[in-house]
Amino acid sequence: MEVQQLAEACQLDIGHAEHLIGPINAAIEQADLSTPQRLAAFLAQCGHESDSFRYLEENLNYKAESLMQVWHSHFPTPEIAQEYAHQPQRIASRAYGGRMGNGPEETGEGWLYRGSGWLQLTGKDNFHALSQHTGIDFVSNPDAVRTPEGAAVSAVYFWNKHNLNQLADEGNIAQMTHVINGGTIGLENREARYQHALNILSQS
Repeated sequence: MEVQQLAEACQLDIGHAEHLIGPINAAIEQADLSTPQRLAAFLAQCGHESDSFRYLEENLNYKAESLMQVWHSHFPTPEIAQEYAHQPQRIASRAYGGRMGNGPEETGEGWLYRGSGWLQLTGKDNFHALSQHTGIDFVSNPDAVRTPEGAAVSAVYFWNKHNLNQLADEGNIAQMTHVINGGTIGLENREARYQHALNILSQS
């Protein structure tokens, strides 16, 4: 894939596309994104989850009201929610602590293994599985997932693990979104990104 084509398919400026082209081309090879449909779906889903490849970790800067809505079991009262509001590290440590392989809140592992990469790899168990699969120690160095190169590796791992090329071949963006998101949040944006990328890639 060429830089200009990536920029047009994902509606990126050239400088940003140049920064991403190496990891994207590695992902194309490793995930067998060998058709316009497959590549468009990958770019659309990763682009949506990362806001056009701008963010490599989840935004955890929640206000108190949002904490009670998103993670009510962890922030059940206004007092608790207010104590943690707008403190991303503390929020992640509490919300993700004691599950997904993370130690309890005081270990800070919820923060270390927060949602990272283009498809939001979350939890120590998933970082460990990625490490086992790739031979790269992302458990000791979780920040490596929060780089374009690591984000590409983790996205490919997720893509292949869930056989998303099959859904891409079917053009089933809704089911693919359910696999990635657990629901259909942002489906309209994902489908719009997919159609735009597919139009660009089909011209080449």
